[in-house]
Amino acid sequence: MAVAAIIFAAAFGGFIALPLAALLVHVPLSAVGSMMQRQIVVDALRLSFETTLASAVLIVLGGTPLAALLARNFKGRDALASLATLPLVLPPVVAGLGLLLAFGRSGLLGRFLDLFGMHVPFSTAAVVLAQTFVAAPLYVIAARSAFERTDRDQLDAAATLRASPAYAFWRITLPAALPALLAGLAMAAARGLGEFGATITFAGNLPGVTQTMPLAAYVAAESDMDAAVTISVVLACVAYGALLGSGVLANLGRRTR
Repeated sequence: MAVAAIIFAAAFGGFIALPLAALLVHVPLSAVGSMMQRQIVVDALRLSFETTLASAVLIVLGGTPLAALLARNFKGRDALASLATLPLVLPPVVAGLGLLLAFGRSGLLGRFLDLFGMHVPFSTAAVVLAQTFVAAPLYVIAARSAFERTDRDQLDAAATLRASPAYAFWRITLPAALPALLAGLAMAAARGLGEFGATITFAGNLPGVTQTMPLAAYVAAESDMDAAVTISVVLACVAYGALLGSGVLANLGRRTR
């Protein structure tokens, strides 16, 4: 039984590693540096990291208070938590269509934005919103779990000393949860960086405006396979780094507690 388990584990591990190895074999790491100087790669890298940074800021600003709320017990919490994490299981195209119908010129909110000359779809802002929508649940889940593990005795002691809830959150809850928050943010950023379906549906594929790294790799695969593989290698390395960093931060948080 143990031998069979090892064989299946090795086979599955090889299945995961084989596509990644194929990318590295096609374009050796020594050639990645020169390939990254191509214009399509440079533009996609710049846009992707700018939009990912912007979406990360939005995720922290909106996801942190939402996670803090979900860490409390109240009626309807499960329904709200399910809604907050729904983008994780939505097909990306469905997410993109939903964003388009919400922010498009005739959408629920877009019709009002259009009155002020604000057109969100097929713009860089649309890329940021798409990345935020699909990636935020990863941060919210991690943050909620961290907030739920807060030492209640410390919070009760702060309350007896007449500390305000906001003060207790900033001085007790947030410092203890910080490693987990950073780990969740790293995962969310990596997810946003690799977003494809919602982005192309809601923002389109305009070079220099909405063409992020995944979209550039998809387009380049039709005519410039080396550039497509280079972008793919960069995305794979960033994703692996995010996973590794997230694990380190999670372990740090457990040791701190």
